[in-house]
Amino acid sequence: MKKKLSANKEINLRPFSGPLLDGPHRAAARSMLYPVGFTEEDFKKPLIGIASTWSNVTPCNMHIDKLALEAEQGANAGGGKAIVFNTITVSDGISNGNEGMKYSLVSREVIADSIETVVGCGGMDGYVAIGGCDKNMPGAMIAMARMNRPAVFVYGGTILPGCLTIERRAEDCDALPSDAGRAGTPLPAATKELDIVSVFEAIGQHAAGKVSDEELHAVESCAIPGPGSCGGMYTANTMASAIEALGMSLPNSSAQNAISPAKLDDCRRAGAAVVEMLRLGLKPRDILTKKAFENAITVVIALGGSTNAVLHLLAIASAANVKLTIDDFTRIGKRVPVVADLKPSGKYSMSALVAIGGIRPLMKTLLDAGLLHGDTLTVTGQTMAQTLEGVAPYPNGQQIIRPLDNPIKKDSHLVIFYGNLAPEGAVGKITGKEGSRFEGKAIVFEGEEKALKAILDGTVKAGHVIVIRSEGPKGGPGMREMLAPTSAIMGKGLGKDVALLTDGRFSGGSHGFVVGHVTPESYVGGPIALVKNGDKIIFDSVKRTLTLDVPAKELARRKKAWKKPAPRYPRGVLAKFAAHVTSASEGAVTDRDLKL
Repeated sequence: MKKKLSANKEINLRPFSGPLLDGPHRAAARSMLYPVGFTEEDFKKPLIGIASTWSNVTPCNMHIDKLALEAEQGANAGGGKAIVFNTITVSDGISNGNEGMKYSLVSREVIADSIETVVGCGGMDGYVAIGGCDKNMPGAMIAMARMNRPAVFVYGGTILPGCLTIERRAEDCDALPSDAGRAGTPLPAATKELDIVSVFEAIGQHAAGKVSDEELHAVESCAIPGPGSCGGMYTANTMASAIEALGMSLPNSSAQNAISPAKLDDCRRAGAAVVEMLRLGLKPRDILTKKAFENAITVVIALGGSTNAVLHLLAIASAANVKLTIDDFTRIGKRVPVVADLKPSGKYSMSALVAIGGIRPLMKTLLDAGLLHGDTLTVTGQTMAQTLEGVAPYPNGQQIIRPLDNPIKKDSHLVIFYGNLAPEGAVGKITGKEGSRFEGKAIVFEGEEKALKAILDGTVKAGHVIVIRSEGPKGGPGMREMLAPTSAIMGKGLGKDVALLTDGRFSGGSHGFVVGHVTPESYVGGPIALVKNGDKIIFDSVKRTLTLDVPAKELARRKKAWKKPAPRYPRGVLAKFAAHVTSASEGAVTDRDLKL
């Protein structure tokens, strides 16, 4: 089955399924497919995989089995023959603050490997990947970049906010997010919008005595109302937006509610789009250019997105053989403002942005301002500029996306720090609400759990720089997110009074003066391993410096006395990850420069 692109060139629509299934010698292979629904005619069609991340492990993915069936229908209607298969997912929301969180970043690599394995073994000519939780998205994209077969990513969609009606006491007026009452003022019952971060912050409020047992239970019971990914501009929504800006999903895929007719239609069209990509001879690496990654960074900054975007975009670029570094985030960040007033630092949920048009009007604004490359390709076969033609502006009076000339922050909130504490870089999320500079005394913890306990029991006080180490890609292993400690800081009312530094990473739901991805990490003897209680640490987000105010001779003495810790996991997937993973400043990938 071939289609002519020109008089001199033909495109084979079955480059992988043909050798797998055609001819008398492949009769055994065909015999295995009749029971799963193939007909004689199907063996003449391109084989399209539908990679589903369905699981009841997390609400982010609980609906994706149904979305996969829609994508299957779309691929079949478009002239292909679809096969649905599954890969794994884990839940960051459940595992955060626990040893199980060490498997989260590892799952990104497992997802990429498993999609590559099934698509490669199954002779699939192209595929759709549908992801809902944080690591599904970069995992699928890494596989797409590696394999370079026609592929479209579909985002499973955002969750709707949870709602809680409460009888508010004046003395508890700051107990729940967005409460504007003042102590001593009688407050009527009100409806609150909640999400997963509301629960983590309520834990800190509970520890501070601001929330009762009953109120904490009410928050946890109402925060997650159904299917979809966490509802702010957290990592899932950030990466969905980045992938759309890369050109690897259909227009508006990133900004749809999980349960909506629009999302079902998105899946059907994605199935058909993969078949059309085959006809066009269009592959992921035609789309995943340096300019495309610059577009993704631009959109992530404008939206105030997660620090995890730095880690994941570096990893996807590595798989696509595109040279991208952490310094590209600084270069682009100097000219791109933060304009989205979205959670966690802002007021609004992703579903509120969906209601006013999603990210397409913002992308059109960025394009018109010369901040977005319009000549990059997308999975539609059109350029980015062509896909944005005719996009209407946001409705008058909306407060979610500000004009470019009246931003929340005039440059990027994603700040790449360097200094004697991070000679290979670190990543901060500085929105401006925390200030631009912090100086404090270190209080050092070997691991997240000890730090969380100290925050909740009052050991951590104003003026501290909380240093959480031994959480890097190798040392953790797995580079856990610090959502539990950062949320506890907010819940305890210390958000503007302490800073947090780690060789781990942060959830997209984290906010405050937080800097992570410190490289080199402590496990390999990076300077963060040498910090002691009481040391002065200085953050300057304007100069982008991270300084340990200790004499060089003293640091050299500490370095000489330092001993590398024993690996925490001698066997299993965490051990394999630790043995192969690169540093966070290189995306924490596991397949670079493997020695065979």
